[in-house]
Amino acid sequence: MLTECIPDQFEFPRMASRAVVADFRGGRITSDAGALLLGQTDRALKLTRRLANCFADARSPARVEHEVETLLIQRITGIALGYEDLCDHDTLRHDPVLSVLAGKLEAKRKTCAPLAGKSTLNRVEHGGGEPTRYHKIAADPTAIEALFVDLFLDAHRRAPSRIVLDLDATDDPLHGQQEGRFFHGYYDCYCYLPLYIFCGHHLLAAKLRRSNIDASAGAKDEIARVVGQIRARWPKVRILLRADSGFCREEIMAWSEANKVDFVFGLARNARLEKEIAADLDKARTLAERTGKPARRFRDFRWSTHRSWSRERRVIAKAEWTSGKANPRFIVTSLKKANVKARWLYERVYCARGEMENRIKECQLDLFADRTSAATMRANQLRLWLASFAYVLMHGLRRIGLDETRFARATCGTIRTALLKIGALVTVSVRRVRIAMASACPWRMEFAAAQQALQRSMH
Repeated sequence: MLTECIPDQFEFPRMASRAVVADFRGGRITSDAGALLLGQTDRALKLTRRLANCFADARSPARVEHEVETLLIQRITGIALGYEDLCDHDTLRHDPVLSVLAGKLEAKRKTCAPLAGKSTLNRVEHGGGEPTRYHKIAADPTAIEALFVDLFLDAHRRAPSRIVLDLDATDDPLHGQQEGRFFHGYYDCYCYLPLYIFCGHHLLAAKLRRSNIDASAGAKDEIARVVGQIRARWPKVRILLRADSGFCREEIMAWSEANKVDFVFGLARNARLEKEIAADLDKARTLAERTGKPARRFRDFRWSTHRSWSRERRVIAKAEWTSGKANPRFIVTSLKKANVKARWLYERVYCARGEMENRIKECQLDLFADRTSAATMRANQLRLWLASFAYVLMHGLRRIGLDETRFARATCGTIRTALLKIGALVTVSVRRVRIAMASACPWRMEFAAAQQALQRSMH
């Protein structure tokens, strides 16, 4: 069992007739000097400043030690640096680099630390939709959702001719008695079922939902909101929705057709569909048995369900024989046959949706988007948004600062390990704050390139 006391000094095996000792009395030293790049990215995107405008602060100004913007940059950069627990901030509130990012080397009161501790940050996460006597800081969900799309739009100098919006649902396992907790048979656990919308690497929506629903529940409203906001800025952009069979629902397809939004969705196979391509499967089997290699053929036909669909739609079938058995797959699309061929649409367009799963893994594994252990769904939704903004911040660093480096396609976890976790000695004088980073850092060139690229982006 770990003891709660920390020894004054740690002794290690002697080396070259010298004693090797260590302690935690180094003073103003940080292990996160690379967070300076996050601060510069935040200024380039104006992320936390804009996010702070989504909160109402009813505290007495004369008594405020930590402004909302300071609290947000502390929490979001903390997540990006790998500190998922609010408890970590009871020590991190003294970190000199995080203090530089927040613009607070010293607190206004002598009894306070420069940054907030766990209790103050916890009150922000548990604030409601309106300030109350006990929760003075409240978030505006509508404004926060709109900010994700605004940041995506601002990342483009000019409107693209066409974009692809990927939709997916994933499990967020729960281990307590959180509000909205249900058992999900497919994931075999108690969980939430958040809905994500991405455009490439850009995160546009992260909606927390109960898990006792269809995967597509509420998706039409989220799509309508996101598409409406995009078209208000880019009225001529062509939009393609892409998702697996969990989103192949009449409600979404009919809305898309009525609003001139294209789609390509997976289509769950059934006996009728498999009968439709039986001859193609036989030919694929014959070819596979003759060559000893997997074989596939594609069929392009019009099809409709007996009851759920309002019209016939274009369906593409992949009739594949592999590993000694049939592997048929189907997709449904609004794209015209004259504009895109079946094989290209399936292999190059639809299958590319798998890349979105890597983005969700970054959010959950690297940035703790599944850390939803608060009692209420409102608080857990805000936690999901804060983790999502940490992703937006990290992707901003990757997109602006690391585009021409070896980390241009690196995951958030790799970027954190290589470029953010840098030890440094911090000295503060009247004229400057000097952050002397470790001379043995192997990624100095990439750090310098990122800093210069971020500097250029702000001019």
